[in-house]
Amino acid sequence: MTTLGTPLSASATKVMLLGSGELGKEVLIALQRLGVETIAVDRYDNAPGQQVAHHARTITMSDPAQLKALIEAERPHLVVPEIEAIATPMLEELEAAGVVRVIPTARAARLTMDREGIRRLAGETLGLPTSPYQFCDSLAELQAAIDAGIGYPCIVKPVMSSSGKGQSKIDGPADVQKAWDYAMAGGRVSHGRVIVEGFIDFDYEITQLTVRSVGADGQIVTSFCDPIGHVQVSGDYVESWQPHPMHPAALEKSRQIAKAVTDNLGGQGLFGVELFVKGEQVWFSEVSPRPHDTGLVTLCTQHQSEFELHARAILGLPVDTSLRNPGASAVIYGGVEAQGIVFDGVDEALAIPGTDLRLFGKPESFVKRRMGVALARGTDTDQARATAKLAASKVKPRVA
Repeated sequence: MTTLGTPLSASATKVMLLGSGELGKEVLIALQRLGVETIAVDRYDNAPGQQVAHHARTITMSDPAQLKALIEAERPHLVVPEIEAIATPMLEELEAAGVVRVIPTARAARLTMDREGIRRLAGETLGLPTSPYQFCDSLAELQAAIDAGIGYPCIVKPVMSSSGKGQSKIDGPADVQKAWDYAMAGGRVSHGRVIVEGFIDFDYEITQLTVRSVGADGQIVTSFCDPIGHVQVSGDYVESWQPHPMHPAALEKSRQIAKAVTDNLGGQGLFGVELFVKGEQVWFSEVSPRPHDTGLVTLCTQHQSEFELHARAILGLPVDTSLRNPGASAVIYGGVEAQGIVFDGVDEALAIPGTDLRLFGKPESFVKRRMGVALARGTDTDQARATAKLAASKVKPRVA
């Protein structure tokens, strides 16, 4: 039996999120609906999640001393990493000492915070199908890896980044220097290390949301959401839809791969497993041990969104991954470099039948910063995608 307390009281069930962007904000809201006391942590003040949490804290989460001091001062029951740039060795230390439980586990947070740990786990430890890859510490090593067998075209990514930052495609020798420089600028930390991946000629890529939750018998059970299709530009998602049609054999392989990875990572919660698919073939790409940006579409498609599923799973509560209706999401970019922007056209977007919006409340806008998302229901995903893109086009961010 799971017991939940009352927020801001001695009985409170306290959950701390490390990273409080738009995805963390939705997790915090889901937790608050269940009466959980929430602590939103980020590297800058007034992050989206900090605007809705009981408590807001601003620290450098990659600093072990700052992270330890905050966790020991707040004493949350659960610590939920929501970004990659976190001092995960300190989380492992605190978890081993019994100070806190990390979601899904401190080991999972460490392995998935950079692409090297999770790619080696999937490709070398678990023997799952992946694209050919190599890790490089210099421009010379990158060029050598391409020449020795990775070949052109290929993809270069920093070992630690989010939302496609620093990721680029190399079509020939002239692109190598530019890709290296872009990866160095886009990484979460000055790591000086990249992964170069051979290009897979896939038909499409999906996100397979996978949930590890407590079943009726008290044992961990794995359940799956319908596959999410998405379009990425420079590694950053611009639209997603659910369900994505798949050959039954490919769907089965996708779920086998997702289960193998998440079983190894362990713990409870929702994982976003990214996969490449061609016909009946499936390759593992990446996994996030938390809600996935492409999964924003679940706010309008599922009985329980990915955020509600994550909140319930980490608290040991039952989950329901069933689909309610087809739907789609389309990103709303800032378009301008400014603080405290305003949004025109919100009324026009919401006048379109079957639509909804999430404006994230980020205090500062960049041209290519995701500032919101349009959501749309539909009788099928084609209709929903067209509606979501139309709604997103109506919203016009501008300088106040």
